Amino acid sequence: MERLQSIGKQTLYIFKPKNQAGDAWAVKPDKTINETVIRENWDDLLRLVATIKLKENTASDIFRRLNSYSRQHALYQTLKAFGQIIKSLFILRYIDDLALRQAIEKQLNKVELANRFTRAVAVGNPREFSQTEKEEQEIAEACNRLIKNSIICWNYLYLARQIGKAPDAEAKGKLLRLITAHSPMSWAHINMLGEYDFSEEKLRDTLGILPPKKAA
Repeated sequence: MERLQSIGKQTLYIFKPKNQAGDAWAVKPDKTINETVIRENWDDLLRLVATIKLKENTASDIFRRLNSYSRQHALYQTLKAFGQIIKSLFILRYIDDLALRQAIEKQLNKVELANRFTRAVAVGNPREFSQTEKEEQEIAEACNRLIKNSIICWNYLYLARQIGKAPDAEAKGKLLRLITAHSPMSWAHINMLGEYDFSEEKLRDTLGILPPKKAA
């Protein structure tokens, strides 16, 4: 669902004339819905919905065609008026329901966190592909997903280990509540650029053999 910014600037619609709003109303409507155009073109609106539901045409194709019509087109006006009803109901729910606002905020924060995670993994210029060929771009994107999944997997394994090490049920329950309130998409503990260590200890292979120059 949409997070409404500047809620006070959103246009609220009502069926009866807006000047009939009660004085005691905390939230008053701005405009009146064109109920007549909805009633006159209701069958056409239902046919449009049926076409989309039955997948006779895609929604994008239909709305692209509608956008090419004049704004005075009857079906265009009907969709606009019907959408004003839905938006007005949503605005009222958004104002009145704290739990709804918190749920929307939480979900959008997850999306924004995922976007920041992607940019953190794709160091350098994360918003653009440096590859020109489609196949190379797909490989780069697959590598990006692999790195992200590896970090998330490590985080889950680490958290599972911490839960297993909890001294008692109370500590375990507290840790579980903290985990469920946060996201496994965390990368502050990951060095995305890696480390460069050219010491002799690191240059030895598994059998302890040094590179030729070092061995000489």
